[in-house]
Amino acid sequence: MALINKLVKDSLVFLLFFFILFLFFFAEEIKNLSFFTRIPSTFFNVNTIFLSIILEAIPFILLGVFVSAIIQAFVSEEAIRRILPRNAYLALIPAALLGIIFPICECAIIPVVCRLIKKGMPSHAGVVFMLSAPILNPVVYTSTYFAFKGTPYIANARMLIGFISSILIGFIIYRRFKRENILKTKQDEHRHHHHHHQKGNKLLETFYHASDELFDTGKYLFIGALLASLFQAFFDRNALLSLGTSTTLAPGVMMGFAFVLSVCSSADAFVASSFGSTFTEGSILAFLVFGPMIDIKNTLMLFGYFKKKFVLYLLFVTPLVVYFSVYIFQLFFK
Repeated sequence: MALINKLVKDSLVFLLFFFILFLFFFAEEIKNLSFFTRIPSTFFNVNTIFLSIILEAIPFILLGVFVSAIIQAFVSEEAIRRILPRNAYLALIPAALLGIIFPICECAIIPVVCRLIKKGMPSHAGVVFMLSAPILNPVVYTSTYFAFKGTPYIANARMLIGFISSILIGFIIYRRFKRENILKTKQDEHRHHHHHHQKGNKLLETFYHASDELFDTGKYLFIGALLASLFQAFFDRNALLSLGTSTTLAPGVMMGFAFVLSVCSSADAFVASSFGSTFTEGSILAFLVFGPMIDIKNTLMLFGYFKKKFVLYLLFVTPLVVYFSVYIFQLFFK
């Protein structure tokens, strides 16, 4: 029964995706039908925004699921343990710096981190890697540098604040969850049972794991992208622009924008730069740091892979740490 319910839910999500895809290709014809003439055009903008988010994220999702599958098939638990120091606190720094080596954005990082934790990486180190990699990777640094050519230190400040914030969050997570399993166990048991017969062929095992990861991750991406597109289509940004010059309120406002807009970290700097004439530089940094860590689409993915108690705690701690990190930066470096 549980398997049937899961298949029904998954099918509904993918049917919704294909329905929006249909609206995208035939929007003009549908608008001309007399029944739809009274529907505001904003509703038709939702499908365009939704597909733009999906098309932007899909390449990175594919990268993430294949990296996750390769880790499952070819990386041993012993290799993971050798990478990081045994001391829990010392492990925070190399975990944060892994993002420089593995250029993975927030669309793809969650399945990779889950697989690393299953392979033996300490949970708090995995969380640090998950939060820092979408910010510290070279692709994101380059896009940020070019988006803020007039103020190039923004790119360096983004890296610094992202690095410090991820380590602080990892420290807090370790203190709170060091003796607990933060991953959903049912998912692990199902996959282990499903793939036990594939252990003899590493290549086949990689593709089977990748297909499972793609379907599990894809449904949360679709739902998250739909919610983000609804917010973007109907939310009046001008209502909060008057708060843009406040050093106290503006960072929180821009973090809210980052959560709602759900822009991939490889492109979000160009969106942030469009707010440059209205919002403070500190609030722009809050957007650039918080968005890759937490947004609508990866929040739903987090609930799909991690236990609810951990996700809620992470959703509480992350904005607080990022806000105060940015606020302190504004006080002492600006």
